[in-house]
Amino acid sequence: MLTSVQLKTFIPAKDYPLSQAFYTALGFTPGWQSDEMSYFSNGEHCAFLLQNFYVEEQADNSVMHLLVDDVEAWWANVQKENLTERFGIRTIAPEDQPWGVREFILFDPSGVLWRIGQEI
Repeated sequence: MLTSVQLKTFIPAKDYPLSQAFYTALGFTPGWQSDEMSYFSNGEHCAFLLQNFYVEEQADNSVMHLLVDDVEAWWANVQKENLTERFGIRTIAPEDQPWGVREFILFDPSGVLWRIGQEI
């Protein structure tokens, strides 16, 4: 049987230092970093690679869906860290979706859409 261990995505960064600061403020823990790529994680099974690379069409068509155990705590952190103003991003407050998830939406500084939610 073929078994997976982990799946990670590569996220583009238009302004690499700004995106590194954004993801740290959002709640991800930076791991190793180089001039070209950074590893970010949250918890045991959630990680991604931030690239010092940007193509507008790629960023504008990238969507991340993060399931968390407390969406209101994540939303409170977005507010506490003042991410909208600090990083010039757009957000949409949490709301219940018909597919059984309460989620909020934010766009990172490069335009990548994040849907952060909790099963209801």
